[in-house]
Amino acid sequence: MTDTVAAILKAHRSGALTPADTVARSFARIRAHNDPAAFISLRPEAEAVAEARALAGKRNKKNLPLYGVPVAIKDNIDVAGLPTTAACPAFAYQPARDATCVARLRAAGAIVIGKTNLDQFATGLNGTRSPYGTPRNAFKPGLVPGGSSSGSAVAVAAGLVPIALGTDTAGSGRVPAMLNNIVGLKPSLGSVSNYGVVPACRTLDCVSVFALTVDDAWAAFGAMAGADANDAFSRELPIGKLNAAAARLRLGVPAPGARVFFNDKLAAAGYEAAIERIERLGATVAEIDIEPFYETARLLYDGPWVAERLVATRSLLASQPEAMHPITREIIVGANRMTAADTFAAFYKLEALRRVADHVFKQVDALLLPTAPTVYTVDQMLADPIQLNSRLGTYTNFVNLLDLCALALPASVRQDGSPFGITLIAPRGADARLASLGRVFHADAGLPLGALTIKLPAPKIKRASKPKPRRSR
Repeated sequence: MTDTVAAILKAHRSGALTPADTVARSFARIRAHNDPAAFISLRPEAEAVAEARALAGKRNKKNLPLYGVPVAIKDNIDVAGLPTTAACPAFAYQPARDATCVARLRAAGAIVIGKTNLDQFATGLNGTRSPYGTPRNAFKPGLVPGGSSSGSAVAVAAGLVPIALGTDTAGSGRVPAMLNNIVGLKPSLGSVSNYGVVPACRTLDCVSVFALTVDDAWAAFGAMAGADANDAFSRELPIGKLNAAAARLRLGVPAPGARVFFNDKLAAAGYEAAIERIERLGATVAEIDIEPFYETARLLYDGPWVAERLVATRSLLASQPEAMHPITREIIVGANRMTAADTFAAFYKLEALRRVADHVFKQVDALLLPTAPTVYTVDQMLADPIQLNSRLGTYTNFVNLLDLCALALPASVRQDGSPFGITLIAPRGADARLASLGRVFHADAGLPLGALTIKLPAPKIKRASKPKPRRSR
């Protein structure tokens, strides 16, 4: 099986498989998977295969970090030759050029396969808010696929492509990762250019990566990272290198009484097991005050940042409001109730919360949190779309507001067959620290990759003889 980036590169460089073979196989798998809601548009297969053949004829091709690797792109990110819809047909346009992140993936040797489905205008964490349908959860049919990057997560988990781009404002690059048993890398804000990305909340948006392994996600991130003069919010941040010593990090967790699972005992048990396992791997765990992070999370949905979504969609709302998904429209129109005074009051509150968060990160290297507090079926979500969606963001909404980076990881499979995942969270610029620990944790889990049958080899590390006692804050 050559499903991971590492395996594909090995096959391409040895000549065991050609990029054209790999691209054709992706299209064959998409047809066999038979989920019309996963992709909004696909490139003509002959065109993608021809690009792969041309790539194989280039000099120094084997030095490309993503040589011949198929990738899928969330359909709020521009790809030349394919329409950008943001899951709203009335909004669709034909971009003249690739988004910077896509151009950099292509320069690294990646082959774009198509554009994936999403919660309309990237507004939602559940994956059911699209006129193109709800992608089928690849790991457990019946569960929501997660959003807003629903199609991208499903495409990776089902083995249709090894890498897919999402976007992340409130958790859209992390919640779908947990719900499909894959890795979701949410980089430091500004480390990947947003030029050519339809804004949700422009001050908080970032391009994210879905992959089967941390190493694969890191390869894609490395290819895209770097400042871009076309994006006023981009920053030159060193991405660092992976380091095996990261297993010795000090991690913050909420006190047992402050953990939120909405009465989901299986999720609570999964989290406790993840804490115990990461301690066995050598990390130290300390309890922290999680309430300021919850308070920050509430600011995102209750505060003025929804007005940024209004800025991005104002013309459509004025001309064709009926063209928007009713839930999406309800959320965005609510921004009209916000005043300038409300906005500044929220900014002041956020700055105070940032100081509290800074203090927490002087005590710990990173947070270890559930990616989401529980799981929901599609039927449950459709019956209560606002409240249940909001619950999914309990542990994700605060991350971009506080300028943090994050890495969502599969942790276990619950007794009911649903996936459970954790997220490592740290201050901006600590992406390599999280990936270094994350790759050890993920390999130790012994889980299948996505919905596939292949697994990562167990890590060769020295474990602690017994769990270390947890220190209270």
